[in-house]
Amino acid sequence: MKMKGVLIMTNQSKWHVEAQKQWNDKASFWHANSRQMWDEGSRKTIIPFFEKYVPKGERVLDLGCGDGYGSYKLWQAGYYVTGVDLSEEMIALCQERASGEMEQLNFQQGDMMNLAFKDGEFDHLMAINSIEWTETPANALKELMRLVKPGGYMCFGILGPTAGPRANSYRRIYGEDVICNTMMPWEFQKLAGELGLSVVGSEGVYKQGVHQQHLDSLSEELRQALSFMWLLMLKK
Repeated sequence: MKMKGVLIMTNQSKWHVEAQKQWNDKASFWHANSRQMWDEGSRKTIIPFFEKYVPKGERVLDLGCGDGYGSYKLWQAGYYVTGVDLSEEMIALCQERASGEMEQLNFQQGDMMNLAFKDGEFDHLMAINSIEWTETPANALKELMRLVKPGGYMCFGILGPTAGPRANSYRRIYGEDVICNTMMPWEFQKLAGELGLSVVGSEGVYKQGVHQQHLDSLSEELRQALSFMWLLMLKK
């Protein structure tokens, strides 16, 4: 059903209900910092990385779009963008950003495990630090593959070993429900290969203090070990 332009999905798992609550609680903090992250911080290289592979003027699903600033930057770059997030508080912030003049930028609330889109409805997909917030990432990736046309590109950002937000899953050590499936970049890359996706490009995002001269002589495995986030471009 829809409410004021927001798509409300039903049949969510308890996991995703809790994830939704957590991101609702984080919405104001995220909104206060998202512009800096995308323009100058840890996410500043994502749109240029995306543009290397994905033709302009095509339909892109931005899954886990947060307050919509990354979706807005994709739209500015020349894509037709639909942003989806689990949090209704995030989507309310997205709606404030999207004016009536932005006909090729829209937002919906939805659970990525239960999206009301047709098979192959999108040409391409971007999902930055979002698949980790699903109960079963393998099932989530299969569902996302359904939404993208054959030959489409799927850009993922997976938090690397040096990322502070990986602490979201720390309490699993005590047997607690942590509502965050952090994974190593190589684990996600292995999953993608097992599901038939091809890796056509990858790139690391690093904290201050890691310089290019430190990286040039390292294998991909060691570059991933130093990363704050690892970007992967997959092709269906």
